[in-house]
Amino acid sequence: MLTGRFFVTGTNTGVGKTWVACELLKQASRANKRCYGVKPVASGCTQVQGELRNEDAMALMKASSIKLSYSMTNPFAFEPAVAPHWAAQQVGCTLSVAQLVDGMEAALSHQAELVLVEGAGGWLVPLNAKETLADYAQALGYPVIMVVGLTLGCINHALLTAEAIKQSGLSLAAWVPNATPSAEQPREEQEANIAYLTAALGVAPLLII
Repeated sequence: MLTGRFFVTGTNTGVGKTWVACELLKQASRANKRCYGVKPVASGCTQVQGELRNEDAMALMKASSIKLSYSMTNPFAFEPAVAPHWAAQQVGCTLSVAQLVDGMEAALSHQAELVLVEGAGGWLVPLNAKETLADYAQALGYPVIMVVGLTLGCINHALLTAEAIKQSGLSLAAWVPNATPSAEQPREEQEANIAYLTAALGVAPLLII
């Protein structure tokens, strides 16, 4: 079973990062392991009992055996359903790596056998004009789990993301291929892509969805 602290990224938005993170947390919970997932920044949030909440963050909370408060799980929640940096600008806020580090300090102080920090969108999603979520992942220093959406172009997207992770000085701990609902590839082609990426990345898939 997977143990440790990991940053979960994707080759694009909507590739299944939350589903993968929740599945890993559920596996740990079934094994009676202490685990939790967090999502530092999220856009497209809705009002729930007077508080902006994101459905992905709430799914992580539900799958975690350690129950953190919503504000600890997702300290930066924005209503506009656009990229996080633009969503923050629309409500008069700015985002930075330093803010995310400070905002997640309390949550990440909890000890557990498995801790997952889920990003937003892909690896280089901006936080501001100069910093990206990759810079935040670099500040954490956690190994990375990459979720690959099995759509046309996925090999290119996956290899570019893996190279960017390497250039950030971080290790690719695992990757997960996911046939997203929008995928138009036949199963045979998906299997061929998985085989190619397994050889190219030098790492077998952690899960196959």
